[in-house]
Amino acid sequence: MAPGGAPARSFVVVVLAVIALSAIVAVAGTKKALSTVDVEEELDAARAAIRRAARQHRHGGGGDVGSANWLRFYGGEADYDLLSRVYRNPAAFYRSYVEMERRFKVYVYEEGEPPILHEGPCKNIYTIEGSFIEQLELMSPSDAGGGVRTWDPTRAHAFFLPFSVSQMVKFVYRPPSQDRPPLRAIVADYVRVVAARHPFWNRSAGADHFMLSCHDWGPYASRGQPELYTNAIRALCNANTSEGFRPGKDVSVPEINLYDGDMPRELLAPAPGLESRPLLAFFAGGRHGHVRDLLLRHWKGRDAATFPVYEYDLPAAGDYYSFMRRARFCLCPSGHEVASPRVVEAIQAECVPVVIADGYALPFADVLRWEAFSVAVAVGDIPRLRERLERIPAAEVERLRRGVRLVKRHLMLQQPPRRLDMFNMILHSVWLRGLNLRLHR
Repeated sequence: MAPGGAPARSFVVVVLAVIALSAIVAVAGTKKALSTVDVEEELDAARAAIRRAARQHRHGGGGDVGSANWLRFYGGEADYDLLSRVYRNPAAFYRSYVEMERRFKVYVYEEGEPPILHEGPCKNIYTIEGSFIEQLELMSPSDAGGGVRTWDPTRAHAFFLPFSVSQMVKFVYRPPSQDRPPLRAIVADYVRVVAARHPFWNRSAGADHFMLSCHDWGPYASRGQPELYTNAIRALCNANTSEGFRPGKDVSVPEINLYDGDMPRELLAPAPGLESRPLLAFFAGGRHGHVRDLLLRHWKGRDAATFPVYEYDLPAAGDYYSFMRRARFCLCPSGHEVASPRVVEAIQAECVPVVIADGYALPFADVLRWEAFSVAVAVGDIPRLRERLERIPAAEVERLRRGVRLVKRHLMLQQPPRRLDMFNMILHSVWLRGLNLRLHR
């Protein structure tokens, strides 16, 4: 039942009616063809600057690596060898990010009403979905000079569809019916409305539009509108390449679980060094999906002293984050879907994440070399997991942890957003899709 006792399906009808009514009066002048010359010129200038930086890096030059701007951007402790190991092309990323800050503008469609549109959950496993929507919505016209949001759609390089799949599930879906088509209907109707009121969707067939969802059903909901699924940028936590996620077009979003909306204090404290981490690896979690079931069947209870693997039965003497801070490796198996919030938690605890998943497109992989700060293990190698980790020498573990420390800020959710944090890295991924340029050698 929806709030107030009305059946969920009736709520869908009301939502669709409200959205549809907003399209009755068309905005004057939207039938006219809009010039894209200025926007394209800006993108061309950015592409040229990034390519110059990338060529300079490939030919052995560090570009601005010695400049004060560069050092402030990456942090004074980062040397060029470390940057080249962690970033695919540090010179190109620096130039791309600066060009994004200088030029990138996003138009947020104003059609529709909460709770399904313009807001989302800012706590729990879907935190990033609500937080991203909220941060864009909180921007005001007075911020326009220095912010990414624009209220002039003719200046926009990208258009955001501010619906929340998590909110759709909360207010529309009726468990355990498996009746999910209403989610697709809402998405399809919203796209129909903005396409009728504005010329921008039809101009590009949705290719410069994007959505963001951290719900497992985000990919399913996106299929409600064929052009959204095929052409638009889908920013998804459930970034499974075996289920239609396309890394060159779509954006992989880090999954983060904030129980009260804030980063846990335990993960904000200075992390222990390698000498204070007696545990080889750690995992705790439920049997969500076949990967975790396989992990728990092989390793649960085998060696609590150095290789603790639990379900929800952690000993009273320790808590989840304290185990992460005492482990060299943190196991991050996929659950029902490929993404896991443990990847972000591990990095914040400076514990090397061990990603155990098949078909997972890792976040920000256009920019980051995940092999420089994580370990990838195929699902079929779970029986040999301990042997695999024990063969990694201490010096290599420390090199991986240096990479972890360097990328921590990219996986931090800040309020308000800060340079190079998760919010802005997601925007940068969208910016790259608009440029159609991937930053690698």
